[in-house]
Amino acid sequence: MNSSNNKYLWAAAICCAAAALAHLGCIVFGADWYRFFGAGEQMARMAEQGLWYPTVMTSVIVVLLVIWALYALSGAGAIKRLPLTKLALLIISGIFILRGVSFVGLMPMFPENSLTFWLVSSGICLVIGSLFATGLYQQWSELGGKLPNRR
Repeated sequence: MNSSNNKYLWAAAICCAAAALAHLGCIVFGADWYRFFGAGEQMARMAEQGLWYPTVMTSVIVVLLVIWALYALSGAGAIKRLPLTKLALLIISGIFILRGVSFVGLMPMFPENSLTFWLVSSGICLVIGSLFATGLYQQWSELGGKLPNRR
């Protein structure tokens, strides 16, 4: 498959960029955005108080999502090949899929997050992880690997 036509990695990049912008919106627009996206009342209150924690944690997520979008574009051949692209795409796929399926175990650690937050964000993570995984599967040989023989 021609790498510049890998719609799955392009879609994964767009999804990561959109998620990064949504998180950036929480930093810029504050507590109301944290509440709207279901991050919990504690995060919203900390943002209202001007505490550093919501901004730092959300900034880390923004940076990660931007980097992951760049790796998706790299895997799709839209930008220069980044270091360890195949490994990065494999790890990113795994993180998104793991996050998507493990929300029940994560919920007790973040009791203020709404059920809607968990269901929507987990569904989004599963979709994005599937886009990364499918795109990586299609690009595997172009990224320097062989797929296992099918019997």
